[in-house]
Amino acid sequence: MGQKPLGAQISHMLRARGVDVIFGIPGVHNIEMYRGIEEAGITHVLARHEQGAGFMADGYARASGRPGVCYLITGPGLCNAMTALGQAYSDSVPVLAISSCLDRTAGRRGQLHQMRNQEAAAATVCDWSHEAVSAKDAYALIDRALGEFGNSRKRPKHIQVPIALAGAMAEAFPEAGKAVRVARSADLGDALGDLMAARKVLFVLGGGAARVGPVAAEVIAAMGAASITTYAGRGIIPADQARHFGSYLARPSSADVAAEADYVVAVGTELSEVDLWRDELGHDCPMLRVDIDPEVLASRANTQALDMDAADFFVALKDIVAGHSGESDWSAEAVTAQKAAWRAEVDAERPGIVPVAEALRDALPDDAMIYSDMTQFAYAAKEVWDMARPGHWHHPCGFGTLGYALPAAIGGAVARKSAPTVAIAGDYGFQYTIQELGTAVELGLALPIILWDNGKLKEIEDAMVASQIAPNAVVAQNPDFCRLAEAYGALSAEPESLEDLQAAVQAAFKADRPTLIHVSAQIAL
Repeated sequence: MGQKPLGAQISHMLRARGVDVIFGIPGVHNIEMYRGIEEAGITHVLARHEQGAGFMADGYARASGRPGVCYLITGPGLCNAMTALGQAYSDSVPVLAISSCLDRTAGRRGQLHQMRNQEAAAATVCDWSHEAVSAKDAYALIDRALGEFGNSRKRPKHIQVPIALAGAMAEAFPEAGKAVRVARSADLGDALGDLMAARKVLFVLGGGAARVGPVAAEVIAAMGAASITTYAGRGIIPADQARHFGSYLARPSSADVAAEADYVVAVGTELSEVDLWRDELGHDCPMLRVDIDPEVLASRANTQALDMDAADFFVALKDIVAGHSGESDWSAEAVTAQKAAWRAEVDAERPGIVPVAEALRDALPDDAMIYSDMTQFAYAAKEVWDMARPGHWHHPCGFGTLGYALPAAIGGAVARKSAPTVAIAGDYGFQYTIQELGTAVELGLALPIILWDNGKLKEIEDAMVASQIAPNAVVAQNPDFCRLAEAYGALSAEPESLEDLQAAVQAAFKADRPTLIHVSAQIAL
């Protein structure tokens, strides 16, 4: 391709490696990154805030299975995106952030956007953060990031390019090498222990198993085993499969279920605090952990650990269980009764949400992809809402940031084009990134935005009351959300019944722009 400024070369290289969309905001320090975007044939989506750009890249990656890329400016631009990068890290999302940086900082102070150590700051929320000191170095770092996305746990990477280097002429990037896939043995060997002899096997499935396909359900059914999922694992097992406990893993009494098992198989899950909301799963039997993360496999809670891709594991296990009798000591009727009890607990804890969630679920097509925010509506819905397919509800579980839903849904809608995408947010968290309505309108996205409005930080108020603290600083002045959405050029609706809500959502999918659907917490009461 000959010489071009490095910023242009980077865009061309990304396009040659399969990147077709970049999210970001141009600034005086990173304009050289923008020189080659259109020429390379890449679509650029203009966010209203760098945090939004990072969330959009995250949402795009979750929806497409490909890396999400964002361009950021030096200093505050990168800092603004660090919340989104931290969310991508905790939820294992492949986001590549490429920022500009100052050419030198040690001998000169008072420069625009100056930080003491930008590279180190990004490293606190990314898998790694490195500065490209030459064009060759930049190309190597990009290929390293893309290669690691394909062969290890998917976590965000940050590459920073000095301003002068981005504008300097650079030789063409190298041709892409042959894709390398790290081979992991499909021979289960002794890792299974006494699994085949166990009578009450419990499979715990997390987001790392979301792309396994139907083989997981087939294997578990053939063994007569029970199953339960984290929130990120919903949809891996059909909701009506016998002995499936659903996504109620965070219920305190799921520890009693784990205690009944005589063998636990945990696949693609950290069994972290935000999966369990307790310290231990609750089992007192052998456990096999199947994962590709060495840190997870090193846990002393494991009896056996298997470094293996979830899909490869279930394919290999299918051959082994082919002759299994399917007999089990789990009672399908008892599992169904337990799920009903848990649903009643959720409904009692957060009155009025379950009927609205179920009405909304019934109004959506099976292939709808949902992005939710930290809001009580999502907390309840993630337990009672059975997903028709895995990987179709995305929530900021680990880092737990507010403001995720809208920009992430924009990224998901860009990735899925005309496929149905939905955002669900609470009235407080929505205001963290409400400005991204402008981006959604510019793109003409038929995006229903469900705004659950209880007029306060209700989860925090409930926690204060439970802690015998007089509620304080939990009520805020809200705008007229519908008029604000219309000011951005979006549509709006205020349904007065569950039937109105369903009609509003279906109309929103047919619109030529996003629709804010303002739902009062009193709608089902």
